[in-house]
Amino acid sequence: MCVCTGKSLAQTDTIFIINNRLGTFVQTDSGNITKLIWDVIIKHGDDFLYCDSAYFDQEKKNLEAFGSVRIVQPGGTQGTSDYLRYIGGQKIAYMRGNVSLTDGKSNLWCEELTYNLGTKVGVYNHNGTLQDGATVVSSREGTYNMKTKDSRFIGNVTITDPEYNVVSEDIAYNTETKVSRYYAYSVVTTDKTVLITSDGIYDANKKIGHFEGRSSIQNEAQYIEGDTLDYNKTTGFGKAVGDVISIDTAQHLTLYCGVAVYNEISGKVKAWDKPVMKQVSGKDSLFTRADTFFSAPVPRASDSVLIEKVTYGKKKEKIVEMVNMADSIAGADSSRPRYIIAYYHVKVFSDSLQARCDSLSYTQGDSMLRLMFDPVAWSRKSQITGDTILIKQRDSNKVEWLYVPNNAHMVSLAGPDAAGLYDQVQGKTLRANFNDSTITDMLVEPDAESIYYSKDEGGAYLGVDKANGERMFIFFGEDKIKRIRYERDVTHTMTPMDKANFDDMKLSRFKWRDEERPKTKEELFE
Repeated sequence: MCVCTGKSLAQTDTIFIINNRLGTFVQTDSGNITKLIWDVIIKHGDDFLYCDSAYFDQEKKNLEAFGSVRIVQPGGTQGTSDYLRYIGGQKIAYMRGNVSLTDGKSNLWCEELTYNLGTKVGVYNHNGTLQDGATVVSSREGTYNMKTKDSRFIGNVTITDPEYNVVSEDIAYNTETKVSRYYAYSVVTTDKTVLITSDGIYDANKKIGHFEGRSSIQNEAQYIEGDTLDYNKTTGFGKAVGDVISIDTAQHLTLYCGVAVYNEISGKVKAWDKPVMKQVSGKDSLFTRADTFFSAPVPRASDSVLIEKVTYGKKKEKIVEMVNMADSIAGADSSRPRYIIAYYHVKVFSDSLQARCDSLSYTQGDSMLRLMFDPVAWSRKSQITGDTILIKQRDSNKVEWLYVPNNAHMVSLAGPDAAGLYDQVQGKTLRANFNDSTITDMLVEPDAESIYYSKDEGGAYLGVDKANGERMFIFFGEDKIKRIRYERDVTHTMTPMDKANFDDMKLSRFKWRDEERPKTKEELFE
């Protein structure tokens, strides 16, 4: 039996009953209903509906379908369910029970689905799963557009893929482009990285992401977060902007800055815009401020691997290049020590050591700080200057020794600030030993000179002691000079305090620079 509405076949809003085995008319309060049984086929425009049985309201163009319900549309889109209610005027199907929707590539499953046959948009509100190849997305609510391949998932969202997993509350996803957009707190996990964001885009095909709002990325050796993040998984490149925090988890280094770029493959990091580096060991922390920081793993001899790269030019001439592979393999071992370079307007602060210079380098392998270009260092009441200053640290970040290889000078207050009295030592080189980051003794050689305000046991000044010699040993106690010993070609004069010209009591390299001294760690963050 075949029943139709009697309208022209050319009319797209006409619903046709193409096939059924048994049909009966039933008159109800809401209108005349046609009951169709067995092998029911209904056509609306280019769309077909198959089911075991149906109730059809010809006037309102509505129907209910039961048993083995199937929708077939041009282009390969199909939907199945146990039950369907169709609003023909709006081309909307309400599907329920074992619902599936597919375009031949992507498959959507849920228990209830509202599907618009005109726009090819399906919406579910009671849990659903979308599978696209090896990618599976599940959520409490979802919207999927079979035309544009755009989808939106809300509530308990999980994405499972061979290359990554996602947990979120609100994600947009395109099954064709593999582009995800995150609208709520989301955690993206790969084999080596964990990304946390609340606002951003990730292209799984190109493996490129741009994330706004507070976002972070962590791998085996590094953690970085900022107000915006850019990330390329293929090249390993990343960039963070805005209140950036970059942590080397293996080496216990933290960078605070406005902008940072890094490469997780090579392990290189560059930071600028008011960067401050924090080194932590136990209870001690060393803070360093500069215009720019650069950090990378210390190269190994085996890293300098040259490979032959052969290409051909426009005239098919053979071009041979030797390419150094050190950069690509340098970051393979996250436990390797790093070197750090800080340049321009460098400040250093810890409880026991402060310093300033134009450039600084630090190598974790030997725990050595190298202060270059007009450096000055302060420890307790002492100030040390020279062409370059080398500071050796123990594992606890405490100073072990300090060495000045040229133009060494040390000065410390010999009394109250207002008195303007300074103990001074200078020579070509200076080596100071420390205990618990406090100077214990010092060796100056050659051409050692000193000006020392000697005191009696009660602390009263005895006079100004001026001396020079080939070598000088200085011994400290209570953060000040206690005794000086000279060796070889020694000359020595003592001037009583009442006869001393204090303005002349300055060695040639004397310059008291206490106003440059960082007083607190907070000063470095200003």
